[in-house]
Amino acid sequence: MATLLALDLPLGPDLESAVRRCVEEGQAFCVLDQRLSASRRRGELEVLGATHVLDAAGRRALNEGADVSPDVGVVMLTSGSSGTPKAAQLSWAALRASAELTTRVLGHGRDSVWYPCLPANHIGGLAVILRAVLADARLLWGDPHDLAIGPGRGATHIAVVRAQLRRFDLSAYDVVLLGGARPPGDLAANVVVTWGMTETGSGVVYDGWPLPGVEMAIVDGELCVRSPTLFTSYRHSPRPSRTGPDGRDDWFPTGDAADLVEGRLRVHGRLGFVINTGGEKVWPDDLETVLSAVTGVRDVAVTSVDDDEWGQRVVALVVSDGILDAALRAAATERIGPWAQPREVHYVTSIPRTPGGKIRRGELRTLLADD
Repeated sequence: MATLLALDLPLGPDLESAVRRCVEEGQAFCVLDQRLSASRRRGELEVLGATHVLDAAGRRALNEGADVSPDVGVVMLTSGSSGTPKAAQLSWAALRASAELTTRVLGHGRDSVWYPCLPANHIGGLAVILRAVLADARLLWGDPHDLAIGPGRGATHIAVVRAQLRRFDLSAYDVVLLGGARPPGDLAANVVVTWGMTETGSGVVYDGWPLPGVEMAIVDGELCVRSPTLFTSYRHSPRPSRTGPDGRDDWFPTGDAADLVEGRLRVHGRLGFVINTGGEKVWPDDLETVLSAVTGVRDVAVTSVDDDEWGQRVVALVVSDGILDAALRAAATERIGPWAQPREVHYVTSIPRTPGGKIRRGELRTLLADD
């Protein structure tokens, strides 16, 4: 068994150096969220099960935590967008496979220089650092809140979430890797939309197509994945598995509803959040994409409430500068069908989201109660 070291360091060269030392020494590690208060970070430590912590003052042992198996490289909390975060364990082999696959696919025949800006306690941010540590990419450190300056200093690649894509001009990068929440409708040619999760070791599907060595299957409407980048287990429970179309039971069920159209992946959203209204299924992610394109909508989330007649009725939570009920319903009818029309529209000041931009769907009904 091996100890688990929590890196309590801000995004920057010191964190990169600490990650490199962990890799060189085979030291399993996790990264704490620097945006949280000290008490919240202590809560993270408990869930992660770290045995030691490294911060600006040095390394010290904790009077808690538990060792991990020697093959574990990283322990990371899942996003928790649909519930309480779980601690996923990723092996060194999985981390290396992810770094090498991404670097090879996105290299475009030249050295890739990444501009890190995503928090490293999430897989999308840590994966950027690991591409330099475990593969042949390089990092260019700068202000993580000023993304537009990267190309002028030599950066060629960047990984962002939707909010950053909307906020900055990233047209000078060779590649903009977009993860997290559902992307907006209009994307520049240099933007690559990814699908992935903590459990898959970062993005494993780019613009709908799997990376080399990644296999996808749809089982009873659920996306299942087999990949060299998959996590080994959760901290206190085994990795779930399902039997795939080939009869093997080593497929990981992602919890996402999806289909494959001529081999290309189309994800509808989390299975647990599908809305059944009058016998029709409405996927919140799909409807949100439609409604977000309505002029005047600044942000939107879709949920449901129980209904005696329809089973569930569609509810839209909208951030806007005006009343848009008619335009929202017309867009839903045009792009999806009349059953997708929001039967209630609530105007709110903000939509609860994770740091990666995913909607915290478990909190939406609380907004309805407060409305």
